[in-house]
Amino acid sequence: MSARLLIATTARVLRQLSHDRRTIGLLVGVPTLLLTLLYFMFDHAEATFDRVALIMLGIFPFTIMFLVTSIAMLRERTTGTLERLLTTPLGKLDLLFAYGAAFGLAAAVQATIASAIAYWLLDLDTAGPAWLVVLIAVVNAVLGVALGLFCSAFARTEFQAVQFMPVVVIPQFLLCGLFVPRDQMVGWLQVVSDALPLSYAVEALGEVGAHATPTATMWRDVAVVAAGVVVALALAAATLRRRTD
Repeated sequence: MSARLLIATTARVLRQLSHDRRTIGLLVGVPTLLLTLLYFMFDHAEATFDRVALIMLGIFPFTIMFLVTSIAMLRERTTGTLERLLTTPLGKLDLLFAYGAAFGLAAAVQATIASAIAYWLLDLDTAGPAWLVVLIAVVNAVLGVALGLFCSAFARTEFQAVQFMPVVVIPQFLLCGLFVPRDQMVGWLQVVSDALPLSYAVEALGEVGAHATPTATMWRDVAVVAAGVVVALALAAATLRRRTD
């Protein structure tokens, strides 16, 4: 990897992102609107809102970044930009880590804004500090970026890229422990849940909600999600093709 190429590519991705107003609106506006909706849904159940909103602060970046990244990389592939880039000294890891860095920065902005609104305007109450929520949300978003980069290799159109959401995102959402505690699931579902990185992100957020200081379990869960990022990026590098379809 080259630091110069990595920084230059990250800047290019950020410039492209800054010119796409719809994507910026999706990144910043949608989580805020959904959190506000949750606030009024649980208007008379503050404890339920605190639990659900805290978890959603981690799930929203994961879901949105997966969708945005998979479509963005597919556009690079179908327009021929990816093929031109790979004929330059830019390596696969330079490209993939640049995407991860660029969308990670976007996720940091998204998570910070959403968390600020949740804590200051919607009265979200957690035992742990808000910066830990932002940290976990950003790591979770980078996981979504990495999985989006990987899945984009198997799609030929943007519609096909969107179709990966029911395969990759929704099962993790259902089995992460939000609806049913993981230890109360059927045995084989517990095994599946234990293999899904989003489960550990949700558990880490639960630790922040219940404890005033970071716990060993929380740091372990963050490390597991980070390891999932590395594995997904390695798979993405292995499936990154030089030729466009």
